[in-house]
Amino acid sequence: MQEEIVNKPEEIQENSAIELPKTPEGPEAPKHPFFVFTINTVLGLVLLVGLVILYILVLTKKESQVQLPAALQNSKGKALSVVYLNLDSLNLKYELIRNLRKDLESTVNRLQGELKKDEQNLQKDGADFQQKVQANAISEDKAKQIYEILMKRQQDLLEKKDRYTQIMTQQQLAMNQKLTDTLSSFLKRFNRTYRFDYIMGYKSEGEILIANDSLDITPTILDAINKEFLERKK
Repeated sequence: MQEEIVNKPEEIQENSAIELPKTPEGPEAPKHPFFVFTINTVLGLVLLVGLVILYILVLTKKESQVQLPAALQNSKGKALSVVYLNLDSLNLKYELIRNLRKDLESTVNRLQGELKKDEQNLQKDGADFQQKVQANAISEDKAKQIYEILMKRQQDLLEKKDRYTQIMTQQQLAMNQKLTDTLSSFLKRFNRTYRFDYIMGYKSEGEILIANDSLDITPTILDAINKEFLERKK
């Protein structure tokens, strides 16, 4: 009995095996290719390659693009307009500068002349005092009195020099400030018409080493600013 029970599963396994139908003998059936190239396939591949290249170019352009400073950006896309004013010519030919320079030179000459006269008088009185002392022409008390007076005059002269130097310096600063204010005000009104982005200042010993003559507007500025000055002076 045990042998029959053990053998039954083997019989079931053998009987339950499913036999697949055999391929009929003869020439093998043709195999279909996995991928077939057609004209549409070629066009699709070309388009895909083009899109990939375009994508790469766009990314490269974005990465290499440099952000320009705000001063160089222009919403209308027009070029930056820059001109310059020759300050050397302005100092020589601007009538206001000539007038202010004359006033300053007059003040300097007057103050320096006064100081020179006081210094010469002090030197003369000092030489006379020394001669009198050497000749014993005055008493010791008188000599001491004259000496103190001369020392006081010398101290006053030094203080006057300092005071006059301050006066000349202040007048020089006032002249420069007036020129700066006047020129700045004029250029603002001037530029309302021409609308330059920058009006630079150029001078022979300045920081700008080379300047294009075609950008020089000095003659135009001089004509206009001198005309305005003379009309106001009337």
